[in-house]
Amino acid sequence: MAKKAAKSTFRGQYEDEEVLYVFRKHPVVMRKGLIMFMLAVLLGTVPSFIKPEMSYFIGGLVGGFLLGIILMLPAWVYWYFSVYILTDQRFIQVTQKGFFNKKVIDLAINQIQMVNYEVVGVQETLLGFGTITVQTIVGNLVIHDVHKPAHVQHEVLGILRERGIAIHTGTNVDQEKQE
Repeated sequence: MAKKAAKSTFRGQYEDEEVLYVFRKHPVVMRKGLIMFMLAVLLGTVPSFIKPEMSYFIGGLVGGFLLGIILMLPAWVYWYFSVYILTDQRFIQVTQKGFFNKKVIDLAINQIQMVNYEVVGVQETLLGFGTITVQTIVGNLVIHDVHKPAHVQHEVLGILRERGIAIHTGTNVDQEKQE
């Protein structure tokens, strides 16, 4: 879930700062909430087995649907409000866990040394998500479950190279071009 930022703004943005790229995790991070939603809808049909009337079936289904939405809401909040923003000055990771727990990592883009990605396993390969590792001066920033990690890495590296920041990709391609 990545997009080119078109005049995007966010809370905490500096006046002279331009948003260049925004991405978030793959919707697969909501799988637990989706399973809970489906089980709640299935549980809602139980009253119709006890008293097989249409009103019990519809009422139970509506109740199960509402319970499912309540159970899925925290997973959706985690996915939707966890966002990664690359500006012309910094890389920002906003992670929302539940309703009252927000974590923000703010990193100057000139501190980024290397951006790598990894796709491991059948599920990640088939569904198109993986892990991105942003190596910095102060340590590694590991982002799990990123949608289309090769594309995201390519976009981030392109933006950083446009800004004149020397980035290593873990390959010898850069060295071969210089020789």
